[in-house]
Amino acid sequence: MYYELYIDIFFLVNFMMDYMMLSVTGRMLRCTATRGRICLGAALGALGTCIVVALPIPHMFIKFILFHGVVNILMIKTGLKVRWDRTFFKAYLLLYISGFLLGGVFTYFHRYVRYAGMFFAFAIISYYLVLGIWSLVSYLARQENYRCDVMLYQGGRALRVTAVIDTGNALKDPVTAQPVSILDQKAVRDLCGGDRVKGIRFIPYHSIGKAEGVMPLIRLDRMEVLKREHKVIESPYVAVCEEPVSADGYEMILNPDIL
Repeated sequence: MYYELYIDIFFLVNFMMDYMMLSVTGRMLRCTATRGRICLGAALGALGTCIVVALPIPHMFIKFILFHGVVNILMIKTGLKVRWDRTFFKAYLLLYISGFLLGGVFTYFHRYVRYAGMFFAFAIISYYLVLGIWSLVSYLARQENYRCDVMLYQGGRALRVTAVIDTGNALKDPVTAQPVSILDQKAVRDLCGGDRVKGIRFIPYHSIGKAEGVMPLIRLDRMEVLKREHKVIESPYVAVCEEPVSADGYEMILNPDIL
């Protein structure tokens, strides 16, 4: 039993898949590799695959070592130009993860493939879907990293709120030059036991959708940011927002300068 292998088509298919895997891996690693280098790495990977397949090697284990221990390493080093450190091992692992994702998405579309042109079209669709999935995962990871719980203390009362660390929040008290976080008005009332909140003064602010405005500024007894590194801030300044600070369930916007 034998198979006919069209080496030109085999090379082209492997080049395309290697290019997409290297591109996704580079995006995951945030590499600065150019498209030219990725093309060169993909071409070497496809050429190496063709050579290993064409060689009359009787033992599949040797071909397995050549595929995964030589061809892929050459492809990563050439295409992504990573150093021989943890970055290389991370790139090696992510190359297989990207291949797994691309293979999974493409397998779903494979049932609709009838012609060679559709194969390449669905392969490209799979590539952009995987990039979209990775971008979504990265976005959710960043959101989770900026999210934390905060304990607020005022007048013997304590309140736990959900906060987001907003790098765009540069609000400061113009009198003391201290960083100011923003707290939902409802949370302030819960913290103060339903009493009317009176600020020590008003603080001006600017935001998207509102050119300028003022918010009452209060000073809490203590605030604890519950992240991996427990942070305690004594006598923090907090501006009270009349409207909900977020539609995503956040009750507080932390000024990153307090951390």
